[in-house]
Amino acid sequence: MDWVSGILRFDSFFAVTIGILVLFVGRQLNQQFAPLKEFSIPEPVTGGILFSVLIAVVYAVSGIAIEFNLIARDVLLVYFFTTIGINASLRDLLKGGLPLFILLAITIGYMLVQNLTGIGIAGLFELDGPVGLLGGSVSLIGGHGTAIAWAPRIAENFAISNAMEIGVACATFGLILASLMGGPIAKFLITRYDLKPEQKEALDVGVADETDNGNITGFDFLDAVFAIHICVIVGYIFNELVASAGLQLPLFVTCLFAGIVMTNLIHGTGIRRITGTRWPARKPAVALIADISLGTFLAMSLMSMQLWTLIDLAGPIFAILAAQFVVAVAVNLFIVFPAMGKNYDAAVICAGFGGISLGSTPTAMANMSAVSQRYGNSHLAFIVVPLVCAFFIDLANALIIPYFLSYF
Repeated sequence: MDWVSGILRFDSFFAVTIGILVLFVGRQLNQQFAPLKEFSIPEPVTGGILFSVLIAVVYAVSGIAIEFNLIARDVLLVYFFTTIGINASLRDLLKGGLPLFILLAITIGYMLVQNLTGIGIAGLFELDGPVGLLGGSVSLIGGHGTAIAWAPRIAENFAISNAMEIGVACATFGLILASLMGGPIAKFLITRYDLKPEQKEALDVGVADETDNGNITGFDFLDAVFAIHICVIVGYIFNELVASAGLQLPLFVTCLFAGIVMTNLIHGTGIRRITGTRWPARKPAVALIADISLGTFLAMSLMSMQLWTLIDLAGPIFAILAAQFVVAVAVNLFIVFPAMGKNYDAAVICAGFGGISLGSTPTAMANMSAVSQRYGNSHLAFIVVPLVCAFFIDLANALIIPYFLSYF
């Protein structure tokens, strides 16, 4: 922790510690306030938004800006997606084949609509088209990473000096809306159509209740960590090979695929490691690590938002996001849910699509996790959604964004 000219910076250790505290606070709030739990608002979202507001109040009163070193947060993201890969068997991937392609086609179509919506609303405020694009797939489906990557190019080519601020602001508020959208949509669909899981499945993320933790020994937990680290090493090698071929992918994407490959090579053949234990796919320890890493990642992401930097852009951004929110809800209810089969899996996928549409991959997973822990797991959703939003969306966006920019 250090102090530099009005900025209080917390190093990585403190940031993780505060992130865990935020997660605890979110859990307590969800237990105390029934609507939060009733609508499956993820616990890290509850705590993270509260802390970001408190940090903004501190800045408004004292002028002190609080910043966090988020290196450890990115490690948690890698951990989480590796666990999703470890839990994916070849049979699951084959089962998810058709739903995956249907959801991918819908998502790509939605990205085009999202950009047209952003450009249209920006035009009402007499803003340039690229500003609307920043309020479209650049920052919403693309998230903070894509916004930060494209903003300098848009600023330089179209003389939009505050492109970075616009992109980050849209990504930030979009993340909040996405976190609050998925649970209520799933609850509405589950209640209206009286949906239930076809069979009881172990959770992909988290454990069903406190008593489940008694079934996890120290070596179970260490066994899962060991498997995750093996997959991360393989994922890192994959990432280097892909980069050498000229394609840049986030590390968590290649680690996701490494987990899938390792599970189907090792778990499926029954090969034992030198520890004498089986590959820990679908084990409670892996689900628990997934829950911890995802929750802490999202808590750290939300608590670190600097809301005061967005005030000057509030008017146009709120208008764009309001329109985007309406479009996202309509697409979810009237296109995604019917196309996915109008069943329980479809409702959980809709919770994930709510996270994809305006937020990020971790938001989608947190939404589905909150719904699954309340109503029951959908393993299909945890296979289809991360493959669509962690891999294919980035590739599609890399083609869609330049296509739209070529018209300005």
